Amino acid sequence: MRTVDLEVVRSLYKLPGAVRMKLDVVPKFKPGDRVKARNIHTSGHTRLPRYARDKVGIIQLDHGVFHLPDARVSGQGDQPQHLYSVRFSARELWGAEAPCKDSINIDLWENYLDSV
Repeated sequence: MRTVDLEVVRSLYKLPGAVRMKLDVVPKFKPGDRVKARNIHTSGHTRLPRYARDKVGIIQLDHGVFHLPDARVSGQGDQPQHLYSVRFSARELWGAEAPCKDSINIDLWENYLDSV
């Protein structure tokens, strides 16, 4: 397994947007698009919370292109893709008992999302 220099990682996060990749990657989604979080079950790390899997949300914002952390930590390289802020209603995530006006935004990579 590859090791990562802690000082290199710290330097990446000192400036806002420092880890954003300056690549011209066509986004699959745009703000307002309905998407469904994939229902994935990996043996390794993922940044897709279980409570959001298989749930429908709406793209709020495209943050730009970033490396997919899951791929990088498993030795598959950067796999650059768009990172989106996706709004899910509380009821979509937690059922009819959740307050009807509440919602949560979750930042999710394109690889975690399917079109609805």
